[in-house]
Amino acid sequence: MRRISKLTRVAVGVASLALAATACGGTSSDNGDSGGSKDDLGVAIAYDIGGKGDQSFNDAAFAGLTKAKEEFGFKTADVEPTEGETDADKEQRLASLARQGYNPVIGVGFAYGPAMEAVAAKYPDTTFGIVDSVVEGENVASLVFAEEQASYLAGVAAAKATKSNTVGFVGGVDIPLIHKFQAGYEQGVKDTNSKVKVIPQYLTQTAEEGGFSSPDKGKAAAEGQIEKGADVIYQAAGLSGQGVIEAAAKAKVWAIGVDSDQYNQEALAAYKDFILTSALKDVGGAVYTLTKSVQDGKPLTGTQVFDLRVNGVGLSDSNPKMAEIPGLKEAVDKAKKGITDGTIKVNTE
Repeated sequence: MRRISKLTRVAVGVASLALAATACGGTSSDNGDSGGSKDDLGVAIAYDIGGKGDQSFNDAAFAGLTKAKEEFGFKTADVEPTEGETDADKEQRLASLARQGYNPVIGVGFAYGPAMEAVAAKYPDTTFGIVDSVVEGENVASLVFAEEQASYLAGVAAAKATKSNTVGFVGGVDIPLIHKFQAGYEQGVKDTNSKVKVIPQYLTQTAEEGGFSSPDKGKAAAEGQIEKGADVIYQAAGLSGQGVIEAAAKAKVWAIGVDSDQYNQEALAAYKDFILTSALKDVGGAVYTLTKSVQDGKPLTGTQVFDLRVNGVGLSDSNPKMAEIPGLKEAVDKAKKGITDGTIKVNTE
């Protein structure tokens, strides 16, 4: 029987580690020579669209890998996606990592679902993990998040910060996963101030069209929302979100980051004064937690839920300007309490 659990411990703050190492393209590994035994190998991650250097989702996963490597001293690998790749390409990538002896092997993103289902059955002695999707398999851990809860908090912050009573939402791709971000955000805004208007926009209908990997698309969308009066824009768009942040900074309005604490990302330092906060999703903590379970000889399987109660999601407070906005901190703290004690039920669609 599959089991669904809410982890009681999450490596909070992992996503803030090692993000300076953001080289893009290719495959990176610290295997050294090829003479080591299979038992020498540790965790491997296969990146989602946008790859390493997105300052968001993929970089958070890399931070978890880095923490595990430093703590356990084993070898690791991280592999980039290729443009226009198929499920067969993903399947080959995961199978190659398993054959080399990496354990666990983690696919970063829901797009790895079909490939992981096929590969996991062929390598029963390897633990596989997938982020943002549920895959059935006796040796698969599905690492899923309550994105809507973090997004609700982002909506509370946006409603407190807006002066125009108009805020924006930019989603990378029009899919159910990103609908969760929008739903939570809009609910948080409306519960805080029903007079605030939310302008939602999706960049593309499919990931293949570049919705998660095109900063130019994000920038254009944000500029359009700013023209309509939005003075706070929340983006859930992967690498495309960098364009949203750039446009917001240029117009001197607020941007809200996603997944990682984007206020502290080196590549976004030029815009940090306009990154109000970020809706956090501890992908790095999930990668680390699964890796530790394998290292401890008790590999996690089934659906592992990372929510606000276990600090699997949250809202950053790195920007000191947040404290200058009247009532913002108090409203966010109240919302956190309501979500964790169950008095606030956050929408997922």
